[in-house]
Amino acid sequence: MKLFRFAGDGGPRLGVEDERGARHDLTAASPEAFASVASWLALPDPLGAVRDARAAARPLPPDVPLLAPIDVQEVWAAGVTYERSRNARKEESAGGGDFYDRVYDAERPELFFKATPRLVAGPGAPVRIRRDSSWNVPEPELALVVSAAGRIVGYTAGNDVSSRSIEGDNPLYLPQAKIYDGCCALGPAIALADEPGLDLRALSIQLAIRRRGEAVFAGETSTARMRRAPEELVAYLTRELSFPAGVVLMTGTGIVPPDSFTLEPGDLVEITILGAGTLANPVSAG
Repeated sequence: MKLFRFAGDGGPRLGVEDERGARHDLTAASPEAFASVASWLALPDPLGAVRDARAAARPLPPDVPLLAPIDVQEVWAAGVTYERSRNARKEESAGGGDFYDRVYDAERPELFFKATPRLVAGPGAPVRIRRDSSWNVPEPELALVVSAAGRIVGYTAGNDVSSRSIEGDNPLYLPQAKIYDGCCALGPAIALADEPGLDLRALSIQLAIRRRGEAVFAGETSTARMRRAPEELVAYLTRELSFPAGVVLMTGTGIVPPDSFTLEPGDLVEITILGAGTLANPVSAG
């Protein structure tokens, strides 16, 4: 099943999509529990609440407009979790490559703040590239949805749009390379983490970039190539930091376009993760 956020009468609401693709309004079934993503993630058993409310939820049309599946949650990210990412960071950083080798093999992962909700684009909304950057790329990532209690309750597709030219100049410029208006996209829905047989270390991730309707780059990887387990990353993030409204943690990228590639306004970025669906966003410049 998938939980999604949609534009309804009176404001955003939460819904659920079942295995057959039928959609239902969870907010109507249980207004207190599903008033927002925050209220859902604050429940003692978010996954059980979806199962309990599903039978009473009223049907929705299949074309209900979807929103980014967060409301007040912070978005954090893990870096250098794939060997491909480590190699790319070393290549772009003239004087800081050793840092990426060290964090890839270290016990403690790299974790950094990525976005507030207002910086996050939902399905179909534009992501942005910086005007002061000459080299910009999408970073397709598995994004973990974590409850207030620190449990992984679902996942979605994430796009950690990044400026490689700024980060490559100096690793201390990471916040400027990563955090700006339109720097992140999430969606289209949250795949719930209680599906039978689900293995977060065995999910395919696909990236396709189209320019004027033509494919200009495509890549694929698997979360099996991650250096660290999702649970390990969440444990470090929540070790000394609480998230009463829950949090989204992006887990790093294993797909890196060639050094000759940079995003352009008008490009379309499509990220597909098994179970979560396809997140599609056009690219704009400020």
